[in-house]
Amino acid sequence: MDDQQQDPIAGLERPASLVPEQARFGSDAIAETLQSLDLKYIALNPGASYRGLHDSLVNHLGNVNPQMILCLHEEHAVSIAHGWAKVTGTAMGVAVHSNVGLMHATMAIFNAWCDRMPMVILGATGPVDAAHRRPWIDWIHTAADQGALIRNYTKWDNQPASAAAAREALLRAKWMATTAPCGPVYVNLDAGLQESKLDAPLPPLDPARYMPTISTAPSAADVATALGWLREAKAPLILMGRVGRSQAEWDARVRLVEILGARVATDNKVASAFPTEHELHLGVPGSFADKDVAAAIREADVILSLDWVDLGGTLHAACGAAPAGRVIQVSLDHVLHNGWSMDHYALPPADLMIASDVAPMVSALLEQLGEAKPARSYAIQPHELNYSVPTGQIHINDVSAAIQVAAGEDPISLLHVSLSWNAATWPVSGPLDYFGGDGGGGIGAGPGHSIGAALALRGSGRLPIAVCGDGDFMMGSTAIWTAVHYQIPVLIVVANNQSFYNDEVHQERMARLRNRPVENKWIGQRVSEPGIDIGAIAGAQGAVGFGPVEKGEDLLPVLQQAIAALREGHVVVVDVRIATGYTPAMNAALVGR
Repeated sequence: MDDQQQDPIAGLERPASLVPEQARFGSDAIAETLQSLDLKYIALNPGASYRGLHDSLVNHLGNVNPQMILCLHEEHAVSIAHGWAKVTGTAMGVAVHSNVGLMHATMAIFNAWCDRMPMVILGATGPVDAAHRRPWIDWIHTAADQGALIRNYTKWDNQPASAAAAREALLRAKWMATTAPCGPVYVNLDAGLQESKLDAPLPPLDPARYMPTISTAPSAADVATALGWLREAKAPLILMGRVGRSQAEWDARVRLVEILGARVATDNKVASAFPTEHELHLGVPGSFADKDVAAAIREADVILSLDWVDLGGTLHAACGAAPAGRVIQVSLDHVLHNGWSMDHYALPPADLMIASDVAPMVSALLEQLGEAKPARSYAIQPHELNYSVPTGQIHINDVSAAIQVAAGEDPISLLHVSLSWNAATWPVSGPLDYFGGDGGGGIGAGPGHSIGAALALRGSGRLPIAVCGDGDFMMGSTAIWTAVHYQIPVLIVVANNQSFYNDEVHQERMARLRNRPVENKWIGQRVSEPGIDIGAIAGAQGAVGFGPVEKGEDLLPVLQQAIAALREGHVVVVDVRIATGYTPAMNAALVGR
């Protein structure tokens, strides 16, 4: 089959009357470089500052590799690239218009930074040469140091001054973005450079030679020390944080755990890392460690952290100080830590610090273990799904169960979840079952992340389903148009409590501490009178909208219709009015215990 048969998006927005020609402008050379970097898509909101590059992508490359994904807001463009990276581990391109577009995009870039997700972001400025600026508009689209807006939460940024320098900058950008630890990078393109004629073609080069693979493997001595401690341990514990998405990496982690007989904790802030129904899995994945995980930390004589998010904070919350057991920290995250963002979290105790990516460390441990067998076999408990028609208000657990019943035997990829989500209701059995949170706590990312992940999952045979809060959905709702336009099937269930309930919890806490009326906690928080017709907002953009679902007896039938529409290739949004409330662990953590 040709590309258009394999990928329906490839058949959309085809340029007409193209004449193949050699690169003639700076932006042609930039576009050719992007194509050489194997960036399949570039998500963007258009702008005059990169009109030269836009023309080159369309009329020089033919809108192929990368193909444009038009978004209605720069935050959505970055969020879609973020969602893509969550599934694939690879970078998508993003383009934002000048300083104003970059300002729109900043929150989404921060999310990607905190989530350690790769992407190549292009911006524009100028013309830098003031003699070539149009009156008024070019001046307010030019900044002396545009990269300073995001330098504290990107791996690298650059503003090249020639076509040759732009090519080098893009090669470096892709290499840095996708070299562990990954993250977003930014290349700012002078509008004058884009539109200037090339004096001569750039000499050919092989991009692979300028993007060498960097070994992130641990030393043999560190592997031997870690394995010695783990073999001697009576109560080893593995904290699985940021890990790879491949099935081979998943299987390797399971094998390592079973050979060591170690207990395992996982984290709902990041993607699925280990089967939650496995006999050795502890507690419930959450944004904060639950009581079972905290007890295991206190009891462990060796703790192996595989790039766990906020290791120091987790250990301190469990023990009140450093744990009694030895701590092995496997991570490269320290490479990215700076003095602006506190996303380095609390300083963890580490009796052995191994600067390595997780997959090479797991492989090295398994290689040393050789043909070792587990002391016994371990069971994976079947998930008990007991759905009953809700009476009274619908709760988030009802939504979880109804989705699973409606999906039947089809595998689901859970793309995003609301703050109210209870991970105890959702089994994770493979690397594509769940993709974690937004990274930086930036509300409004859910729709974009879900659409980017759904794009990456097309053709996988999996049902791409997200559960978003109503505040999250409303801030990101116009991302739905992009999914409809580019025929990206996805189901977004909106867990709509008609409130910014997170802050109701905090206001209740303040009222109790200050002996003030708790009944006023809702003021300035509730999103009602009028209630928002979320299904209509989805329908206005061409999606299939359902709801509001307010009666328990309607929940399952509506979700069955929604999943039927998803299987037919539609973008679907279901508005479910749910009761307010969080899991006890989340509630306690949010109010400061």
